[in-house]
Amino acid sequence: MALLEVRNLEVRFTAQGGDVTAVRGVDFDLDRGETLAIVGESGSGKSQTVFALLGLLARNGIASGSVRFEGREILNAPAKVLNPIRSNRIGIVFQDPMTSLNPYMRVSEQLEEVLVFHKGMSKREARAESLRMLDAVQIPDARNRITLYPHEFSGGMRQRVMIAMALLCRPDILIGDEPTTALDVTVQAQIMRLLAELQRDFGMALILITHDLGVVAGAAERVMVLYGGQVMEQGPAGDIFATPSHPYTRGLLRSIPRLDRQEERLPSIAGNPPNMAKTIKGCPFQPRCDYALDRCRDHLAPLVSFAPGRARACNKSVEELA
Repeated sequence: MALLEVRNLEVRFTAQGGDVTAVRGVDFDLDRGETLAIVGESGSGKSQTVFALLGLLARNGIASGSVRFEGREILNAPAKVLNPIRSNRIGIVFQDPMTSLNPYMRVSEQLEEVLVFHKGMSKREARAESLRMLDAVQIPDARNRITLYPHEFSGGMRQRVMIAMALLCRPDILIGDEPTTALDVTVQAQIMRLLAELQRDFGMALILITHDLGVVAGAAERVMVLYGGQVMEQGPAGDIFATPSHPYTRGLLRSIPRLDRQEERLPSIAGNPPNMAKTIKGCPFQPRCDYALDRCRDHLAPLVSFAPGRARACNKSVEELA
């Protein structure tokens, strides 16, 4: 049995202009110790997928389907069920380290609060464990810096504090929601290396959410590509990078700068993502797809397995795209 099983997950938001469907029938499993990357453009439904898992949707958000953690249904579970799971069993590193920490509280208070609430530790025990975790995420001079305020840390150091906070309870799953978005490329590489080391040391599963396939190259074991709230392709990371089977995945990979190619202009995917407030009849990528068929306008191909561990949702065959 997988550690996390997600089946037919849908997320919609009620709004004055009509409902907005952000996630449409997403399925995936996550095993212990595994790394899954969820990739797609902004607005593809990546963050809302994991927010639904943890009951963190906005008040106007409605989730349906099934999410089972260790065989137990947790989707739309009440707070008394989810609170012991959040942070304690499933930790999350939010997208922007510049705004995720409370600017009015010292870092020590924010870290200790997690352990006092979830583990029932005393203030002294929580301080000692917080220092150990800051050392684990390689905060220099942690003993003196733990009493500082967030604004006294750089962006990269704040992200390390966020990772430390998410790891304090030794969760079974760590979710990184765009954990490197606001950081420069050098710090991005440091954070990704740190996450890999911590995953190995703590034996946890990892879900990485990103719009950049280059960030997860070499870091993830499996990749799930979302577009318009739907899964376009999923499979082992090595296979996805070597032989992408969906036009959208190919477009994402072409748009990554490469050192082995000299190009005057970086390729891009023409057009814009779909308006999620409108009903999408066919394939959401059809208006931007170079391989679109007439039936793509009205018919979304189901997610079908075509090789061991690989699946895609496309009306064109793999051979036709070769």
